[in-house]
Amino acid sequence: MDDDAIFVGGGGNGYAMPQTLRLDQANRHGLIAGATGTGKTVTLQILAQGFSDAGVPVFLSDVKGDLAGLAMPGDASHKLHVAFIDRAGTIGLDLDYRAAPVTFWDLWGERGHPVRTTVTEMGPLLLSRLLDLTDAQEGVLNVAFRVSDEEGLALLDLKDLQAMLSFVGQERKALSLRYGNVSTASVGAIQRALLVLEGQGGDRLFGEPALDLDDLMTIGADGRGQVNVLAADRLMGSPRLYATFLLWLLSELFETLPEVGDPDRPKLVFFFDEAHLLFDGAPRALIDKVEQVARLIRSKGVGVYFVTQNPDDVPEDILGQLGNRVQHALRAFTARDRRALRQAAETYRDNPAFDIEDAIREVGVGEAVTSFLERKGVPGVAQRTLIRPPSSRLGPITEGERQAVIRSSPVAGKYDDAIDRLSAFEALQKRAEDGAIQAERAEAEEVRAEAAEREYRTGRRYSGAKVGRSTSRARTHRGDGIGTAFAKSMARSMGTRAGRAIVRGVLGGLFKGR
Repeated sequence: MDDDAIFVGGGGNGYAMPQTLRLDQANRHGLIAGATGTGKTVTLQILAQGFSDAGVPVFLSDVKGDLAGLAMPGDASHKLHVAFIDRAGTIGLDLDYRAAPVTFWDLWGERGHPVRTTVTEMGPLLLSRLLDLTDAQEGVLNVAFRVSDEEGLALLDLKDLQAMLSFVGQERKALSLRYGNVSTASVGAIQRALLVLEGQGGDRLFGEPALDLDDLMTIGADGRGQVNVLAADRLMGSPRLYATFLLWLLSELFETLPEVGDPDRPKLVFFFDEAHLLFDGAPRALIDKVEQVARLIRSKGVGVYFVTQNPDDVPEDILGQLGNRVQHALRAFTARDRRALRQAAETYRDNPAFDIEDAIREVGVGEAVTSFLERKGVPGVAQRTLIRPPSSRLGPITEGERQAVIRSSPVAGKYDDAIDRLSAFEALQKRAEDGAIQAERAEAEEVRAEAAEREYRTGRRYSGAKVGRSTSRARTHRGDGIGTAFAKSMARSMGTRAGRAIVRGVLGGLFKGR
């Protein structure tokens, strides 16, 4: 097969000649669509391993656990082996079983290496999307980020953000004069949303050591790109967290990678499974940013492939940028289904040999209507294609096999232990305690001065006994103040953190420049 292209499938018996995805057009993005059970996961697996073999690192999410099979070679004892051999013969493929180099990642650190980012890097826009905040609440969150920037307080994890919001709430009168209304109701609503996020496992996402993007772009000594598989079966229980994390990762790649123009092959390919979760209920400002990133990240050498059931799950402006397409079967049982089918067919370059709409309706499992970009980005004619069998295992792997892959991974041990360093929580805790101590000292000095004055007036010697009682009363009184109340409320979970540069990516910093 062509070393400058990925063999996707072919034909025979009325189907197309060999269909390949050109590597020099692979960063112009793509779409894998089709109803449940029509073969999207297998197509994703084939493309991921094809990119890896070509020296291109890959990042993908494993929603059902099936894509973990990339880490193991296929098996001749598999129940579909005979069908695979027949399919390989039909399309002219010399099928050999082999594994891909895989690194497993997991937000919870159980089925892969822990993957983290910081609150600062996520930024207020994506956090507002994650927490489903109103406009007023989003405004207050932006104030918290602005104050953290101005005060040099690093927001690394949820504890830092919760402390920062408490501080903003306590200083709301002064901040309202400067930034607009900061209400206790909005602060309280954000704090409650953070509690819900924490209960969903969101606290695992934020912290250090944060993910180093270079670890996603590893190329092995054998020249193959690393396949990064995010365990997302549990993560899918929190779909907003899933979508926000992947969108953050995409924006960080856009912000970090240098311009490379039109490379002969991508630097990284990013598969976004269950893509509709990215756009469901998303505000227009966020969709505009996604469109901007999708349009511009191509010049950074990154290809983005959306995987979804129906093409109309993806906004039209973004769909128009997806040049490489694999369309598995769509079922048209309702009027809406028929409209979606017709719209999907209209996005392909016509083939006089068959009706595209009929073909999308009729193709079986493991078949698809494909269209890949040709030279200079010209869309290829739509073809009915038999998708090739995978070289790696089809289906999940055992827990023992997974743990063996994790232990031998290039990043083994790097992210296992969380680091709790000086950041906003500790800094505000220290500031509150220092303020309380200074206030008590000032109160004590005032009591001593009053006692000395009484001694002078009455001629009695000052014993200092009243100082202790007055100081005790002052401490009780100050206990209701901002500094001491804040110190007491936060002291129970005090840790240590080291500050880090306050930098946000293009999406995280929509409301504040770098």
